[in-house]
Formats: sequence, C-alpha cells, structure tokens
Amino acid sequence: MPTITVMPHPELCPEGTRFEVESGVSVCDALLRNKVDIEHACEKSCACTTCHVHVRTGLDSLEEADELEEDYLDKAWGLDPDSRLSCQAIVEKDDLVIEIPKYTINMVSENH
Repeated sequence: MPTITVMPHPELCPEGTRFEVESGVSVCDALLRNKVDIEHACEKSCACTTCHVHVRTGLDSLEEADELEEDYLDKAWGLDPDSRLSCQAIVEKDDLVIEIPKYTINMVSENH
C-alpha cells in the first residue's frame, strides 16, 4: 500500500504524520480518515480551493488535473507547479509527500 507523508502544518498537523492508504482513495479522504482535518468547504465536489495541497513527492503518479480543477487551482492561495485539490487527486501506487498550505481563501471556516 502507498504511504502518505504529511509535512508539519501549524494547526492541522503540528508534528507531521505518515500513514498507509489504499489506492483509489482521494488525498482529501485519506487525510480526513487519518485525523488531518483539512478544510473541504464544497464537500469534495471540486467547487472551491479549501482542500488545496502541494504534492512535494509523487505528483507524477497522479492523474493530471482536469480543466475544472485547473480553473479552481488558479484561484488558490500559494499556487505552485505541485498544487492539486486534494479532493480530486486520487492515490495510485506511489508514495506521496503532502504539504498543506498555511492559508486558504476560505474567509469563514465552520471549524473555528
């Protein structure tokens, strides 16, 4: 099974974490199942950018982002070439290293 390593994030995962995940699961679902409470304001329907992540290792193992995801990524805070919406990035067979950006464009979070 592939492994996801989450780099430390000051609020969501201060120490960082690492866990195994089944192939075919979205990065967002994998994070949520492993107690990394990443925001997902649109309930994982590719309609916002709150689940934006940087895939620092393993990006090439993911299917390419479709046009809708690319359009939303253009609006994400801290966009870089490794950016993906975690609700749309499906884990395949390779290990991933994920960095969660410090900020989202979500001005109101129901979790705070």
